[in-house]
Amino acid sequence: MAKDFVVETSARHAHVTQETLEKLFGKGYQLTVKKELSQPGQYAANERITVVGSKKELANVSILGPCRKADQVELSLTDARSIGVNAPIRESGDTAGSGACKLVGPCGEVELTEGVIAAKRHIHMTTADAAELGVTNGQIVDVLVDCGTGRKTVFGDTVVRVSDSYALAMHVDTDESNAAACAGVVKGVIVG
Repeated sequence: MAKDFVVETSARHAHVTQETLEKLFGKGYQLTVKKELSQPGQYAANERITVVGSKKELANVSILGPCRKADQVELSLTDARSIGVNAPIRESGDTAGSGACKLVGPCGEVELTEGVIAAKRHIHMTTADAAELGVTNGQIVDVLVDCGTGRKTVFGDTVVRVSDSYALAMHVDTDESNAAACAGVVKGVIVG
């Protein structure tokens, strides 16, 4: 039997630079940890912001820490359409020419001319996991997900991301999770 792995729902969130954080929350501000995430060193922060598009806004959007080298907002396609933002499906970090929005915090606002994406579904894994699963970094695979609801789903076009700083887990957005009726602990297995 093939090795399975957890499939996590990655809800809307933002990654910000220290400069952006300080514009939104004040000079010298530091993120505070609300909850550790499955990827080592990553966490959901207590701090929340509002993401503003051309039609409306999404309040209470989580910031994930620690601060990054570039600002990035990850929305589901439903979220993006509802607020009037173009969010192409991309791998994290691939933001050139992506959607624009405004970020609003308690102390200020930041206009992003690009940086809004719908994250391409992906599997984080170590080099040892990749060797065991017979895959390589950047490979595109199909993953069978059984949420235990009678609605098994195969997620195609799933990118493999390999680094020894990762922990084995697949990430899908809320649209994908809802379509597969996922709830609670969900497992996936590579089938192609």
